[in-house]
Amino acid sequence: MNAVVNTDIKEYPLVSRGKVRDIYEIDDETLLIVTSDRISAFDVVLPDPIPQKGAVLNSITLFWMERMKDLVPNHIIASKVDDFPEPLKAYRDMLEGRSVVVRKAKPLPIECIVRGYITGSGWKDYQATGEVCGHKLPENLKESEMLPDPLFTPSTKADLGDHDENITLDRAAELVGEEMMRKVEDLSIAIYSRARDYARERGIIIADTKFEFGTIDGELILIDEVLTPDSSRFWPMDGYEPGKGQPSFDKQFMRDWLVEIGFNKQPPGPAIPAEIATVTRDKYLEAYRLLTGSELKV
Repeated sequence: MNAVVNTDIKEYPLVSRGKVRDIYEIDDETLLIVTSDRISAFDVVLPDPIPQKGAVLNSITLFWMERMKDLVPNHIIASKVDDFPEPLKAYRDMLEGRSVVVRKAKPLPIECIVRGYITGSGWKDYQATGEVCGHKLPENLKESEMLPDPLFTPSTKADLGDHDENITLDRAAELVGEEMMRKVEDLSIAIYSRARDYARERGIIIADTKFEFGTIDGELILIDEVLTPDSSRFWPMDGYEPGKGQPSFDKQFMRDWLVEIGFNKQPPGPAIPAEIATVTRDKYLEAYRLLTGSELKV
């Protein structure tokens, strides 16, 4: 499979090129989402792709959306090129396995983050204040320890190149309304909890994750990516020990390498050595294999 960095589909207008996804408008109610092999870290898109990464993210999202559809509907219309509009079939080699046709939704203006373990920025905040995003936590928690209950910690959505900003539940309620905020809080925790329990049985700890929701004619639906190595921290169960940072199946490996080389977290990002790209790709593929029980086939 050749790496896909940027797409150029002339038959439909490109409406968004994000850190990873290219989105085209098929018509007033329908979008094409293509998950590229671009990789970002610290909100900077790096110059080199990770081959097969986009197919892994797309396939894992479809896997979870199918498993969660009794909790919340999603925006998927079709995931196979044979079922796409006829003009897209000329791009089969580029699209197969890494793209979906979806219903166009109005995204909520918040990221719905769930933290099941104390790590990352949450660990830093806890060390400083004993709290995470306004949630008071028990004393003497260790780094990477499982929290008594998953926490809903929303954030704003940043433009490309900017950083998301953690917000309080009160601020989230101001942005989306109290009733909607409580609904997405309950849904986010329910989806995370089901996925966490499933993944643990397969050797993966999902430490935290983020979801996106939107509305279509007033109906709340799950959109974008779901419980992928890009939107979550995946740790191996084998060797898990609270009190320190954990190895991971996600792009934390890439972040750690960038910190090691002294990257200043500002664009442009550094070139990715072949050996770093290979290990990163293998971690994505291993996460897919463990979660689904099968090898990725594209």
